[in-house]
Amino acid sequence: MPIKVAIVEDNEGIRESLSQMIDQADGFEFLAAYSNPRRAVADLSRGGADVIIMDINLSSADLDGIECTRKIKLANPGVQILMLTVYEDSEKIFESLKAGASGYLLKRTAPSKLLDAINDVHGGGSPMTSQVARMVVESFKSPASSQNEDFGLSKREGEILDLLSKGYRYKEAAEALFISLDTVRSHVRSIYEKLHVRSRTEAVVKFLKK
Repeated sequence: MPIKVAIVEDNEGIRESLSQMIDQADGFEFLAAYSNPRRAVADLSRGGADVIIMDINLSSADLDGIECTRKIKLANPGVQILMLTVYEDSEKIFESLKAGASGYLLKRTAPSKLLDAINDVHGGGSPMTSQVARMVVESFKSPASSQNEDFGLSKREGEILDLLSKGYRYKEAAEALFISLDTVRSHVRSIYEKLHVRSRTEAVVKFLKK
């Protein structure tokens, strides 16, 4: 079955480009594209989409992409939301994850890698660019103590994040560590879940601002 993809993006050019890319790609079904965040929340909360590509900086004064993500995930927990944005701001990254996003990519990501990321997030992975991975790695580093232990991050999870921060793709990380691709995906998903369940986002953001 094709992966049903919806887009929430208020930039007309980007929205049309993404819509066309999804519509023409094998294995994907373009479901809908939204410029109005309230309409997106109303429609996508009812289900239908497998993956939502979500912009953060929507024009609505009181409903940005992070809040849209939070509202949609509360109503429709099974949908996977992939943040696509120009921002490399650590606070926005972690607030997005806390809201329920399953991945975070920058808008300059190549189309082929974006399609790979949609496949990945649909299959249970948590795709992120090397820049985002490096921010996550840095958030677990502390000069005084093991940040990995504080956040419940395992040694293997730390190794995987370190490779991702250096630009390794999931398959390359799996080969470097002599583990399966599915194992890499499982570890990355575990990292994201720990950020959500342990509610450490504010602590991470404060740490990054030191």
